Amino acid sequence: MTPIILLLDTISYQQCHNMNEKTFVDQLKREVFISDKPKRIISLVPSITDFLHHLNLDEEVVGITKFCVLPEIWYANKQRIGGTKTINLDIIDMLNPDLIIGNKEENTKEDINKLSQKYPVWMSDVNSFEDAIDMILELGKVLRKKNECSLLVNSISTSFKQIMDIGRSKSVLYLIWHKPDYVVGSLTYIDSIIHKLGFVNYCQQERYPILEEVSLESPDYVFLSSEPFPFSKRHKQYFQNKFPNSKIIFVKGEVFSWYGSYMLNALEYVKSHIKPSL
Repeated sequence: MTPIILLLDTISYQQCHNMNEKTFVDQLKREVFISDKPKRIISLVPSITDFLHHLNLDEEVVGITKFCVLPEIWYANKQRIGGTKTINLDIIDMLNPDLIIGNKEENTKEDINKLSQKYPVWMSDVNSFEDAIDMILELGKVLRKKNECSLLVNSISTSFKQIMDIGRSKSVLYLIWHKPDYVVGSLTYIDSIIHKLGFVNYCQQERYPILEEVSLESPDYVFLSSEPFPFSKRHKQYFQNKFPNSKIIFVKGEVFSWYGSYMLNALEYVKSHIKPSL
């Protein structure tokens, strides 16, 4: 009788497991078991936090990072779990999430591995406009917000069609840091947005090379991003001296680096700030 009882217990557990959880595949091709409708969500990515707010998940989101500055009301009131690369595991344990959403580039492999041993962790990996669209649609399934995410994708696609030729194939050198001077190369989401707006990325090296590794002929434009480094007027003069034949333009970093619902802001920003500067 004992073997039969054990077998029945095993079947009962599996049935319960299947009823309450579903299997999803994240952008790292990992299988993740997630509850039918997550009720305690932690976001480890600023742009995804903004995206979750767009989906009206105010009650469901219980934790964010100290860099999740939007929406402001969440930044002021939600529990912060540390930085994107300095996660406080004790606070996460206290929040007891049933879903954590991270990103390969934003978060450390060590933290994600530790969290994945305890909680469902869905990882994004966004290196292109198409990856961003895929992320929205896949998270729409995970969060039971498929219709809302489909509408969002349609709106994003429509808005980008209106600004896709604004760059007129002019070259752009996009800087994200000073001393050392890091620039944006290929195989990045920012590179994809640069091309989506009709520009050509001056830097052909992959990922984020140092400026000294890039050919120093003059690009048409040098974009100084507002994040993660706070470029100022003195930096503008520094790079103007370095590239006397290029036009130096300050740009809002979130427009080029935040994926999700923030992509809707590109249309107005590009028309009102970038186009008049060209």
